[in-house]
Amino acid sequence: MRRFNSALVILLALVFAARAQWIEKESRTDPGLLAEIEHRHLVFDNSDTGDVATIELALFSTKSYMLRVLDQPAEAHVNLATAAARNGCLAAVNGGYFDEKFAPLGLRIIGGRTTSALLRDRLLSGVLASNGAVHVLRVGEFSAKQKLQSAIQCGPFLVDPGRRVRGLDATHEARRTFAAVDRSGRAALGYCSEISLAQLSAILAGGLGDFKIQRALNLDGGSSSAFWCGSIEGAFSIPEQKPVRDFVGIIPDLRPVLFRSKPRSN
Repeated sequence: MRRFNSALVILLALVFAARAQWIEKESRTDPGLLAEIEHRHLVFDNSDTGDVATIELALFSTKSYMLRVLDQPAEAHVNLATAAARNGCLAAVNGGYFDEKFAPLGLRIIGGRTTSALLRDRLLSGVLASNGAVHVLRVGEFSAKQKLQSAIQCGPFLVDPGRRVRGLDATHEARRTFAAVDRSGRAALGYCSEISLAQLSAILAGGLGDFKIQRALNLDGGSSSAFWCGSIEGAFSIPEQKPVRDFVGIIPDLRPVLFRSKPRSN
């Protein structure tokens, strides 16, 4: 009977989460340190449940910026704000999962070099990748032949394609971080206050202002969650609550500049 009651509670929570409507109640945008990048602060509430969720978003154009994975082995660990500043990042969040020995779980590509292998695991269903454009890929879409500068495997998917993902946990609430892309060449790294995966999926699928998300991937959450974004108003920071293995940062894409600057041969 206890097992039946537990299953019923979970089922009712899933149904209730599916029906819940999240409404944007507050939005503020701070210009980033460079053009085509910005920090957005958004607050959503749900009149059905009384729940409130706060989202911090670093939104950027993939035509001008790319992602960099910042490795943080145990002996060299620093916090997110320090790592972001040292690596010239304009914004950053914590990265993917790691085990009790501080080893990364799943694919890592750093500076074009694979440092951790792809895993076939139900939770690690996606890959956040950067090679000029920014991609959120299903594991089945990833190919080792792709020339990627940065990649990190995580999950589960939260939005795909443009719709919330069914069957996500609706009972456990925790701090969350995520990566998202739209159809128009924009991408974002984000943080959300304590919320379930199903609730976050519903909010993101509804769009964050004019940022209409096509795909979104959950990163490591809970006490690992961290967010940092520089702006002309000053840096905004939410620190991690424990050491984490890696971070994902936004950096300027200088390759077009370097290409244009290449001397012509006579």
